[in-house]
Amino acid sequence: MPRCIHPIVPAVLGLFLLSAMPLQAADPEIDRLLQAPVGKDWVANGGNLTNQRYSTLKQIDPSNVKQLKGAWMTRLKGSGYGGKYSFEGTPLVKDGVMYIVTGNDDVFALNAKTGEFLWERWSGIDQKLTSVCCGWDNRGLAMGEGMVYLGQLDANVVALDIKTGKEAWKTPIEVWQDGYGITSAPLYYDGIVYSGITGGEYGIRGRLTALDAKTGKILWRFYTLPGPGDVGGNTWPANSDQYMHGGAAIWNTPALDPQLGLVYFSVGNCGPDYDGTAREGDNLFCASVVAVNAKTGEYAWHFQEVHHDIWDYDAASPALLFDTVIDGQPRKGIAQAGRTGWVYILDRTNGKPLVGIEERPVDQEPRQHTAKTQPYPIGDAIVPQCAKPLEGYERYGCIFEAFWEEPTLVQPSGIGGTNWSPMSYSPDTGNFYVPGTIRTSAFVRYGDTYKKGKQYNGGTQAAPIGSEMSGTWTAITANTNKIAWQKNIPFRVGSGGGSTTTAGGLVLHGDPGGNIQARDAKTGELLWQFQTGFGVEAPPMVYEVDGEEYIAVAAGGNQGVGSANGDAVWAFSLKGQVNPLWPPPQPAMIAGPATGPIADGVDAVKIGDNNIEFGYFPKRTRVKAGTAITFTNAGDSPHTATSFENGKIGAWDTGALNSGESKTITFDKPGNYYYICTPHPWMYGQVIVE
Repeated sequence: MPRCIHPIVPAVLGLFLLSAMPLQAADPEIDRLLQAPVGKDWVANGGNLTNQRYSTLKQIDPSNVKQLKGAWMTRLKGSGYGGKYSFEGTPLVKDGVMYIVTGNDDVFALNAKTGEFLWERWSGIDQKLTSVCCGWDNRGLAMGEGMVYLGQLDANVVALDIKTGKEAWKTPIEVWQDGYGITSAPLYYDGIVYSGITGGEYGIRGRLTALDAKTGKILWRFYTLPGPGDVGGNTWPANSDQYMHGGAAIWNTPALDPQLGLVYFSVGNCGPDYDGTAREGDNLFCASVVAVNAKTGEYAWHFQEVHHDIWDYDAASPALLFDTVIDGQPRKGIAQAGRTGWVYILDRTNGKPLVGIEERPVDQEPRQHTAKTQPYPIGDAIVPQCAKPLEGYERYGCIFEAFWEEPTLVQPSGIGGTNWSPMSYSPDTGNFYVPGTIRTSAFVRYGDTYKKGKQYNGGTQAAPIGSEMSGTWTAITANTNKIAWQKNIPFRVGSGGGSTTTAGGLVLHGDPGGNIQARDAKTGELLWQFQTGFGVEAPPMVYEVDGEEYIAVAAGGNQGVGSANGDAVWAFSLKGQVNPLWPPPQPAMIAGPATGPIADGVDAVKIGDNNIEFGYFPKRTRVKAGTAITFTNAGDSPHTATSFENGKIGAWDTGALNSGESKTITFDKPGNYYYICTPHPWMYGQVIVE
């Protein structure tokens, strides 16, 4: 188990990217690229060890970006093309070869100049996995020692030969049947592969795992749920095993500082998500940024963004390392964009705030064991933090508003702010570029019992029927945490996508409506956009081949947002000749099933049918009073059809239906009956009874 070590003495200040390589680096070239500013090659998910997503290439700039067209577009043979998938992976490029992974854990090597296939590796992963809470996804790869590395949804870390795609080794981190999986891109550095794990909604015990890059042997684990006697162990109930299934997954790629010898990662929500009754205390290391020794996994420091989280306020976006000057002094920083709508800016040597963060008293609900105070960063939030009153809802409030079993509107919701989407940082402007989602949720606690491998939510949240859902793109100053510019947009962008910046003065990001876009990094002005034909919910990246700069992005949608699914990789250049595609159907901007066709007389509703895992078919049906409607799960994941009337849950309920199972509900009285899937509360249905 991890132990507390002596306080870390800050290293000599300066740009850590220029620090000396280890004397016996396992892959000196990759280690050098990982420590250097990103140039022609992009060899890590976040560009390099910092996760800054900043490219020094500047051939493409505000003066010529409008000339960009597609250099090539490659369809990945239907991999991940279906409604249960999201396509959020960042391609890697080395020596003119691109490597990309899809939501089905299939990996492809492409000619980065032409898009031609060089090799492909199909995962053969079990399509009946039930441990995936929020859609099938894989957010990227790592490379080193002649291999590319990926985590799989079945909780295996896999190494592939970089030249052939043949499997070199496979190591199980855990058993998927117990609720575990991997969606994050691993990080390689100095002979070690670091991987997080999913399962926060299944009552898992979160951890960071370090593996030997050559053999796949597990070197150490750092548990994000500390046991008795560990640092943070006293933040869980005494004489209880609640910490053993308290969630705290790691959804993101770590960052690493070679000078300080620390690896950094952000940690997700506690389990059960919405019920704090069985886990009194602050519940470390849920909703935290954590630093551990990169060689041994020993605890160094932590900062908890949300104490005793009951709102699903994951710290899910990757932590980002940067250097800055505050009050005339050079400082080593780390920043993380939270679902709370704030960016948390800390000193990466010790975890203390670089820009002030105040503990303030908050609303209390003793039955939930709510924390007395919560951290409030000094600065600006990227999204509104108070819910507006809505008809039919008696309770509403701002961030950290407590709730029990009466529906309570809170904003940001647990699916608001910045979810997984990575922000980027430009050392030229000193700004972070942060994606955000504006969305109100109706929170309800209903209690839950832990069962290994089953959903363990303890409540739910769903956007009220008819409420607006949109987003923001915001530039936040790294030394003051203030808004430099902000753009309101019609789509939610905090749940996918993410941004990348360049020395050419551009901010690049995707758009759920199908466009890849370029903004002026100083002003936010939209300079260029290109329609890819599919939802662009992956972060762009930048590379160079034969002196020509390219921008590349995966285009294949996000099932949680409802953007158009696909299997395309696009590359753009100033010499490109490929024209845009037609726009795809737009994702919902209003919550609920209130629009769309009504099926008359249909008494059978299928869940997850038509290759759309997270949907009801038909979404709206009209029947006569006394009709019995049969709900059948035709998908792969467990789903429910649960009454949702002004936020009230469960007047009628199918209960959790596994694949192939059915439940019949009789509707005797005329009226409008809305329903949701409680573990996937972005799914809505409607029964109209006459």
